[in-house]
Amino acid sequence: MLDYIRTHQRIAQIILLIFIVPSFVFVGIEGYSRMGDSENTVAKVAGQKITQQEWDEALREQMNRMRQMFGPQFDAKMFESPEFKNDVLDGMVVQRALAAEVGRRNMTVSDQVLQQTILSIPGLTMADGKFDSERYKSILASQGLTPAAYEASLRHDLALQQIRSAVQASAFAPKAVAGRISDIGSQEREVQPMLIKASDYVAKVTVTDQMLQDYYAKHGAEFEIPEQMKAEYVVLTAANVAAGISVSDADIKSYYEQNAKRYSSDELRRASHILISVKKDAADADKAAAKAKAEGLLAQVRKNPGDFAKLAKENSQDPGSATKGGDLNFFGKGMMVKPFEETAFKLKQGEISDLVQSDFGYHIIMVTGIKAAAVKSLNDVKAEITQEIKKQLMAKKFAEVAEVFTNTVYEQADSLKPVADKLKLKVESVANIKREPNPQAGKDVPYNNEKFLHALFADDAIKNKRNTEAVEIAPNVLIAGRVVEYKPASKRPFDEVKTAIKERVTMTEATALAKQEGEARIAKFREGGSAAGFGDAKTISRAKSQGLDPKLLATLMKADASKLPAYVGLEYPQQGYGIYRITKVSTPKPDEARRNAEAQQISNMLSQQELLAYLGALKQKAKAKVLKPAVAAGEAKK
Repeated sequence: MLDYIRTHQRIAQIILLIFIVPSFVFVGIEGYSRMGDSENTVAKVAGQKITQQEWDEALREQMNRMRQMFGPQFDAKMFESPEFKNDVLDGMVVQRALAAEVGRRNMTVSDQVLQQTILSIPGLTMADGKFDSERYKSILASQGLTPAAYEASLRHDLALQQIRSAVQASAFAPKAVAGRISDIGSQEREVQPMLIKASDYVAKVTVTDQMLQDYYAKHGAEFEIPEQMKAEYVVLTAANVAAGISVSDADIKSYYEQNAKRYSSDELRRASHILISVKKDAADADKAAAKAKAEGLLAQVRKNPGDFAKLAKENSQDPGSATKGGDLNFFGKGMMVKPFEETAFKLKQGEISDLVQSDFGYHIIMVTGIKAAAVKSLNDVKAEITQEIKKQLMAKKFAEVAEVFTNTVYEQADSLKPVADKLKLKVESVANIKREPNPQAGKDVPYNNEKFLHALFADDAIKNKRNTEAVEIAPNVLIAGRVVEYKPASKRPFDEVKTAIKERVTMTEATALAKQEGEARIAKFREGGSAAGFGDAKTISRAKSQGLDPKLLATLMKADASKLPAYVGLEYPQQGYGIYRITKVSTPKPDEARRNAEAQQISNMLSQQELLAYLGALKQKAKAKVLKPAVAAGEAKK
């Protein structure tokens, strides 16, 4: 990828934060459009307030999203900076500004587009291809949402995405510019290296005790022994309480009868349609013209039913289905506007409707598939019901045991043995714990949890060696700990590190002498002096580094090579000074495939920049103002 794109990834990150797709509710992120009533306002947009509580919620959602995206590589510290927090807040500001613009333009999203978006969400289709409406409702309910509320939010966000798509589609990279950038990216340079080693100048360096003391004082962190802790901990998990839970056949039958609807599926219809749109409040003449056009198409369809898809592609004014020949996939009752639904569920398979009028215009409907309602037998779902009941019973029992666990570690805070004995748990020990999670230990190690470590390193836990509170480190997983031994951070004595300091200071001074010599040689080379002493030539490019350090490669490729040979110098701390002689610059024959790919990359970047510029203008139009950025507000809650 081009250097320009590599160095502008932040634009893409900001875009990512701005557009929070609503369907993320289906991978564990809650709805983000809750209204706060606190007066702790952090920003104002189009006369609306964004509260600290809303910001905190958005931060939690983004942290969850990043945790799911990065998995084991997730590092919470990466997302705790004021910069990240302010990016999230800016995303919220932009969402509000976009919402104001959508309202101003009276933008809408059709029922068909909404339906297709919902049907495309992973995990909502059963093995037989039917839409799992019960799972859909269950997932929404678990997030505190109703289908109506979610669909209203989704419709709103699809309208926001229409604006984004329209703006980004207007950006493109001129062919000449893209070609020039591509040529620069493929340019090759022939380079010869020369290294002036710092070790060759060590004998010329004089190091005094004062220099060593100054280095020790200035670089004290290099000689620090980190704080260390030895601790005990005890963990309560669902597995600890699951034993002994049993489910009777009577329980299974009762659950089946009480949740009969869950194990049945409603009838689904698949249909294609041709829409000739006309607004509900359009003039009579416009309505008549639309109806006449629809009647003409209906006549053609009745004459040649096999041409339905072709006529839909050419004439339908529903942008979501026209390109698919009018196909709307399967849908159930309650997912389409009433006139459309009533007609679709009366038709036989392959039958074509008369004109159907809705608020969107005139429809011609053809039913292309029917999935009859079905009911699963008790035997078919017995195993599933058994697991569900066990899960519910376990959750109830875990809540009861968790309360005992929490109270015991608090009430008998001098030891973990009482809670371990009471609940038949094991007290574990661990040494050399640090304040921050250890990446090598893994995220699944109980004591390596950030929240638990925060509790363990609290002043009360360290000074009084009292049990920590019970900390939930995962669903149905609690941990409590106790400090056994604590050693604060300390600085190694000067005499202990004096030899190491002397080596570093000596090499630093020797490197400075090597640099001085290198700069003098470059000056002579440029005056036409002998170029002896350089190594073998290497041909490099931005895509072919030949093992060179990225910083060196970038320096060599950016160096002025208008006059050859050209010379570049680069210091290597503690090692010496490098001189590089550029003897040849060439551009290979253009690779059209690569050129086209890079032109697309450039266009994508330009479209992102254009979108950001447009969003900036929208924020100004909405009189957006951030009142309390992260650097001023301090640490936001997570």
